[in-house]
Amino acid sequence: MPSRNAERNNTNRTETKSPTLGQTIVAALSERFDLAEHRRYLARDLEGVVLDLGAGSGAMIPYLQTAVQREPALHLHAIEPDPNRREQAKQTASTHDLDIQLRSGRAESLPYADDTFDVVIASAVFCTVEDPSRALEEVHRVVKSDGVFRFLEHVRSDGWRGYVQDGVTPLWKRIDNGCHLNRRTDDWIAAGPFALNEIETLSIGVSPSRPFVRGTATPVSRTETDSRIDRREHVSSSVLESSSEDI
Repeated sequence: MPSRNAERNNTNRTETKSPTLGQTIVAALSERFDLAEHRRYLARDLEGVVLDLGAGSGAMIPYLQTAVQREPALHLHAIEPDPNRREQAKQTASTHDLDIQLRSGRAESLPYADDTFDVVIASAVFCTVEDPSRALEEVHRVVKSDGVFRFLEHVRSDGWRGYVQDGVTPLWKRIDNGCHLNRRTDDWIAAGPFALNEIETLSIGVSPSRPFVRGTATPVSRTETDSRIDRREHVSSSVLESSSEDI
């Protein structure tokens, strides 16, 4: 087991990490995105206990502040695994005088108890998580049975733009901290432990990080989740068997 001094030294080295080239590029491109309307969508009519899943440098904080002004009883939490961005988010929260419990954590292993949150928000998070299925399972675990999952994510394009994203993604992941341009996060959510309430494809963003989808979903029961998994596995097996017969 590492000593406390070793842990402290490791933490100090990590906290001084500079932004990657990809983070700088994406931050610059983001200035050209018109995401304000859609971030307001994520923060509209919030109640209870709320989790910002992947706070980044604090892009949602101004909108969460507006939500608190409308509903002062809100309890806000956020996680961010990158120490540099987490520090920026803390500074942004301080600037906006926003009381938010911001801590280190990853979407695949959330540091919260079951059934904690009334609302979980994800804004451009699932493009970088290592295991989207596991992350969705964790969101399902920590959101209350009558809670809601709200998302705003860029996804793979259709047609030739999608093939371009497929080709660019290996390089893009290197320069932007693991960001996948070609993930179909909308499909992951629809096939996961949630029922889609609403979803909309948005022609916003700058190529190759476009289009976006936004929507809301509610958790389904564990029995229904297991049934979905069984159906997906059955379909996958049938496809494999058909492919073998064609050979």
